[in-house]
Amino acid sequence: MSTDPSSLRGAATGQPLSVVLLQLAQDRSRSRVSVADLLALLGDRAIGALMFIFAAPNILPVPPGVSAILGAPLIFLSAQWMLGMRPWLPKLVRERSLSREDFAALTWRVVPWLGKAERLLRPRYGFLAKPPMENLVGAVCLLLALVLVLPIPLGNTLPALSISLLALGVLERDGLWIVGGLIASTIAAAVVSGVVFALVKAALFMLASVWP
Repeated sequence: MSTDPSSLRGAATGQPLSVVLLQLAQDRSRSRVSVADLLALLGDRAIGALMFIFAAPNILPVPPGVSAILGAPLIFLSAQWMLGMRPWLPKLVRERSLSREDFAALTWRVVPWLGKAERLLRPRYGFLAKPPMENLVGAVCLLLALVLVLPIPLGNTLPALSISLLALGVLERDGLWIVGGLIASTIAAAVVSGVVFALVKAALFMLASVWP
């Protein structure tokens, strides 16, 4: 049995994201939690909230292939964010789900950190969280999401952290966090570029040693 997400949407309006996630994780009337449930529940906040939900697990080391699975929705959502569109995901992605127990376990890992962040977030420099700046943030997140899905060493943590900061900044209309996210994005680009350059240089060196 699953509760209609529309019945929870009113309760989710204006609630901190951490509270919304905990309420969903503790809803014993449902056996599974799908991406479609989150889309319906979060309403107008869906893009920012889902960007954080899909990016945050990648901040810590994850098994091979997980970043590609979590990164695919990030690409769709950030492209729509950039274009100012309402959130939409393909049926294949919308129907992906976790058991409520697995969703709850993931929520309990993320919520303590999210709760600390929410206590620091507050509306300020709001023009940075509105178009056209918001569209620029979407474009930056799209580039970071593309990096995140590639099998690049150290290519997960910094892009995921940057997306998380940007998503929370826009979600809570906190321009200071958006600036922090853009700085983190610049650092992420520099580090990932350096790693890619080192890998290419090492590959060319190996080829040169094989074919003198």
